Amino acid sequence: MSEIDPADLLPSDRMRQRALDGEVTQIHRGHQYAAAGDTFTIDDTTFEVCEVTDRTLGDLTDEDARAEGMDDLEAYRRLLERAHENFEWDDDSEVVLHRFEPE
Repeated sequence: MSEIDPADLLPSDRMRQRALDGEVTQIHRGHQYAAAGDTFTIDDTTFEVCEVTDRTLGDLTDEDARAEGMDDLEAYRRLLERAHENFEWDDDSEVVLHRFEPE
């Protein structure tokens, strides 16, 4: 367990602010950026990574999208398409869930 840079897990200022506001409680990334038990601090709030799980895009639900600050899975899909050049949604694509909560 270690202290990680919050920018490694949450790549934008907006996402970090939304985590502080309680609107983002997890993020799926293409690779593992933290381990369960790792911590990160945004402003004066420390978060603990409480779950890291391998998944596929096909596993994601509307609930997952809402936990990442989106309205639903379709909005999440559109965001990924805008954010990543040449991104194409494939239900079999592997992703890593990082779930976190304030300590």
